[in-house]
Amino acid sequence: MKILVVGGGGREHAIIKKLKENPAVEEIFALPGNGGIAADAVCTGIGAKDLDGIVAFARENGIDYAVVAPDDPLVLGCVDALEAAGVPCFGPRKNAAIIEGSKVFSKDLMKKYGIPTAAYEVFSDPAEALKYLETAPVPTVVKADGLALGKGVTVAMTREEAFGAVREIMEDKKFGASGDRIVIEEYLEGPEVSVLSFTDGTTLVPMVSSMDHKRAGDGDTGPNTGGMGTIAPNPYYTEAVAAECMEKIFLPTIRAMKTEGREFRGCLYFGLMITKDGSKVIEYNCRFGDPETQVVLPLLESDLLTVMQAVTAGKLAECEVKFRDASACCLVLASAGYPGSYGKGYEITIPENVRHNVYVAGAALKDGKLVTSGGRVLGITAVADTLPEAVKGAYALAEQVTFGNKYFRTDIGRRALDCQRQKSQGL
Repeated sequence: MKILVVGGGGREHAIIKKLKENPAVEEIFALPGNGGIAADAVCTGIGAKDLDGIVAFARENGIDYAVVAPDDPLVLGCVDALEAAGVPCFGPRKNAAIIEGSKVFSKDLMKKYGIPTAAYEVFSDPAEALKYLETAPVPTVVKADGLALGKGVTVAMTREEAFGAVREIMEDKKFGASGDRIVIEEYLEGPEVSVLSFTDGTTLVPMVSSMDHKRAGDGDTGPNTGGMGTIAPNPYYTEAVAAECMEKIFLPTIRAMKTEGREFRGCLYFGLMITKDGSKVIEYNCRFGDPETQVVLPLLESDLLTVMQAVTAGKLAECEVKFRDASACCLVLASAGYPGSYGKGYEITIPENVRHNVYVAGAALKDGKLVTSGGRVLGITAVADTLPEAVKGAYALAEQVTFGNKYFRTDIGRRALDCQRQKSQGL
């Protein structure tokens, strides 16, 4: 089989490495891919949002199956375009990808179908939003309606921060048309949990839960990033919480989407908060998370391509989806200065014995050498029987990878380990 994977980050590298395990896969093409992905797939340079170019490439190269991984092409209708060209795909169609493409849509969907989430208000006029914030409770959360590279959310701890977020999004147009509308919502407290799921629109199979670390600095300080590391499973996601989420959130969501004529097939990501009033949805994503994918897929024992094809065919109920009873930790190695300004072009050295554990995100090939080209350069994942061993393993592996301005957090997994210790002590 010839497989096409749309995207070019660490998430796509993890997907490609997992797909390669199927012996029926002869060749994988990455559109656009990156310098590190080039070791595992043919990178084309065709942009992930170039739908015409993607469809033309698929036709010219006899692609048998496609995986559309990032949010932008999904929301633009990449799956629809490929299916129209006769290429079966993993990923939701455009009318279902709106669950991430519009926060107003997703909040209204949850309100309509009684799916627990934070209370909210929607604004299309900045003056009205600012007036509302004069008396609204703080802290509060301000979100751009559309896609914003994962950076369109401000958790405002003060009224001044909230005012600034509204002006930045709606008046300064930091995220363009994505900020034409905003959602201002209630600030929730509690542990956060990420749950990716396979769904064919009727059946839903949750993957292993995970915990992301969004802040750039140790102790969850500094600006928000695309993610500085993840662990799985998340110790806050107990069997009781999982059962509650399946009953009140997961199944009601896919049923709601089907009722709305927007059947969702692909990977549906649930960003959850475990509050004192029960689990609530913070956000939906219409695709695999990054870097959650880099800890979840290494724990998948079932064949990824087989599961994906079952999702596409609407036969997920007939497919076994099994995960290893183990733990994983992914540590993101970034360029110093990220998510602000940072240097590029530093040569990356990855020892051969470590390559299996590395998922490259921001790197390019220059004169045959792998060099940094992005803020998040790569993720390095260790799998072990226990979480402490996985965390220790990831840091040990990370020490072996070098580049000039390497930066990483030193406390990935610490909150999860503290939670485990408290549970073991009966606290």
